[in-house]
Amino acid sequence: MSSKKLQGAELTLSPAEQQAKINEVRKLIGPAVDKFPAMCSDASILRFLRARNWHTKRSAKLLKETLIWRLETKPDMIRWDDIAQQAETGKVYKADYFDKYGRTVLVMKPGVPNSYSVETQMRYLVYCMENAILDLKPRQERMVWLIDFEGWNMSSISVKVTRETARVLQDRYPERLGLAILYNPPKVFESFWIMVKPFLEKRTYKKVKFVYPNAADTQKVMEDLFDMDKLESSFGGKWTQGFDFVAYSKRMREGDDKMTDFVISGAPLPSDQNVTAETRQSSAPDNSLELSEDGISSTDETALNLESSDETEDWHMSCKNEIKVDPNASNSKQMKQSK
Repeated sequence: MSSKKLQGAELTLSPAEQQAKINEVRKLIGPAVDKFPAMCSDASILRFLRARNWHTKRSAKLLKETLIWRLETKPDMIRWDDIAQQAETGKVYKADYFDKYGRTVLVMKPGVPNSYSVETQMRYLVYCMENAILDLKPRQERMVWLIDFEGWNMSSISVKVTRETARVLQDRYPERLGLAILYNPPKVFESFWIMVKPFLEKRTYKKVKFVYPNAADTQKVMEDLFDMDKLESSFGGKWTQGFDFVAYSKRMREGDDKMTDFVISGAPLPSDQNVTAETRQSSAPDNSLELSEDGISSTDETALNLESSDETEDWHMSCKNEIKVDPNASNSKQMKQSK
């Protein structure tokens, strides 16, 4: 008997039903499956299926588009020296601690000025995402975004940056966000939130939590999630040292070495290892603070083993020819990439 159930608008499937969906997506992907074993693993496909509520054609379309995007942009080949200048202000950085559930933490400070182009900012965000994903603990598939609104005002608004950030997160790294904490946003932010909320899928905006330092439950929220001795004072923690660019550069270069070793190895990400529909169903649930109606979370793709060589371009073209995206499979609510 089928175990399909509706929880709001979301399906819950048995491991056998999930595996059948995985197999169907593989068939829709076609010959490219053999060229992208990590991206087309059970772990990766489960994540794309969750992002499209188990609709196989839409999931396959999203996965195909992501394969092409990774071939064209080579996100796992971006290195610290390529983007270091953007990090000098500490506007976005990966924290040197995890939350209590083993999730990588990305800190964002939208109030810090940024004069770089949207494309350049997105490239830096992708670098941070790739690095954060590689650092996730085994069987932990998601990260936390800590967003500090100190210094934010209406002049900080960039609808295009916000829209592109949402697109990168939802279309290229679906199901990687576990929780986004908006810490102490000013009252005026409410009108901006109403404006940008349509850019977010329901699954994404349900993972957003507004936290105010004067609220009665704020301290408990942060203590439940973080080691307060390591958490920055700007988020109510005890760590008072500011962003250290020199120390951060050293950490990121070490991360680059780790990424290079990972790409060469062709091994699955720690969070993806031995994940199937059956093992994911039987593993411990993610019981951390989260506003979404989550059941089984899926995992992100392993970074592709791309090499910089003359042969690579021919190989890319061959793969792109095999990855045919069916426009009729698109979700009507799917956001279009801004021009």
